[in-house]
Amino acid sequence: MSNTNANASAPAKWTRRDWLRWSGYGMWGASSCAWLPELARCWAQSPQRKRHCILLWMAGGPSQTDTFDMKPNHANGGEFEEIATSVPGLRISEHLPKLAQQADQLAILRGVQTKEGDHGRGTYLMRTGHAPGGPVRYPTLGSLISKELGEPDAALPNYVSVSPRQLFNPAAFSPGFLGPRYAAVTVGAREADATASSSFAQLGVDHLQLPQGVADTRADRRLDLWNGLQQPFLARHAVSAPQAQDTAYRRAVKMMHSDAAAAFDLSREPEEVREAYGRGVFGQGCLIARRLIERGVPFVEVTLGGFEDNAIGWDTHQDNFATVRRLSTQLDNGWGTLMSDLRDRGLLQDTTILWMGEFGRTPRINDNAGRDHFPNAWSCVLAGGGIQGGQAYGQTSEDGMEVVDGKVEVGDILSTLCLALGIDPYQENQTDIGRPIAIAEGTPISSVLA
Repeated sequence: MSNTNANASAPAKWTRRDWLRWSGYGMWGASSCAWLPELARCWAQSPQRKRHCILLWMAGGPSQTDTFDMKPNHANGGEFEEIATSVPGLRISEHLPKLAQQADQLAILRGVQTKEGDHGRGTYLMRTGHAPGGPVRYPTLGSLISKELGEPDAALPNYVSVSPRQLFNPAAFSPGFLGPRYAAVTVGAREADATASSSFAQLGVDHLQLPQGVADTRADRRLDLWNGLQQPFLARHAVSAPQAQDTAYRRAVKMMHSDAAAAFDLSREPEEVREAYGRGVFGQGCLIARRLIERGVPFVEVTLGGFEDNAIGWDTHQDNFATVRRLSTQLDNGWGTLMSDLRDRGLLQDTTILWMGEFGRTPRINDNAGRDHFPNAWSCVLAGGGIQGGQAYGQTSEDGMEVVDGKVEVGDILSTLCLALGIDPYQENQTDIGRPIAIAEGTPISSVLA
């Protein structure tokens, strides 16, 4: 198996049988770092250890060939050059210099292979771990993880999604059978010119401010009246839509009456810090992610992939290189500064980052200087806490068309993420019809786990 890491041990993947066998040995496993799943479980049970996860979602499907799996000596390689990183032998795109300097934190999975090349189906697969279809409404990753790591009485929501792009498949962003209690609180742009070069993107949560002219005492009377009507209404209508509305309303009210809402106020950050993250929605979203993580929020996702020039994010069927260059700059500033900031605050060791989209893009460049949908061989990246960085796991062929070593599927990625966070991936949730469903179904990659 191919590993670009001077200290990498022989890669292996844990099976369900391995997990079950070693998890039965109790605290004994904590004395040996070799038994990674048991060690993760023991860390998770420690009351002093709070774990966090950040999903950097690349809407549209990012080109692996122009980011983390360069092919400089082949015609498929394209216009970009590769650069050395802080890890000898590990090289990535020239347009990711900040990430290159922090490559010791990155575990690049170059052998991802899936079967869904459609945006909607691929989005659902990667965000839930399941192909779409059938009667079960599977929960999105943020709902699953925040359920395990979150606190029900926390002032801030346990799952926050910054600038989600739900056009391809709204169901891929829902809590599914877990119910509205585990849905994301969403944050989006608040100004029409939020991405203008002369200003920072303005982000905020809807409905956190009282309407103009409504004083606190009047708002409290309104809330008492609403609550008196709402309780008997919910008792008569015990279905998902009223419950979802009630959950969202009470979350907003709770944040309005606490100091926690200040976490979303980026005006409290120095201008030079905001500048380092980047002025756009993604960069400022990464800054919100840092502010939420340091306040204890267990799961935050930030999407990069807006709608510009008739293109959808990373969906670069034409003019691939100009688009990827622009997106890579936003990615590098936001993600690179986020990791530096978390490290400086002592939070990176407890925060696991997953970078991925719905699929990759064709190594072969089409007639429009673009790259098309390609689920057969592509890349995602794990970083930060619980991850053995400084390596590339897996390898694609010289032309990038197929995985030749270290193939991984979505279940393997999500199971590995769970273990990095101290979560048993085989723990089951019950659907609304009583069917048990594991959090993740796959074989964790042991050499990627720290």
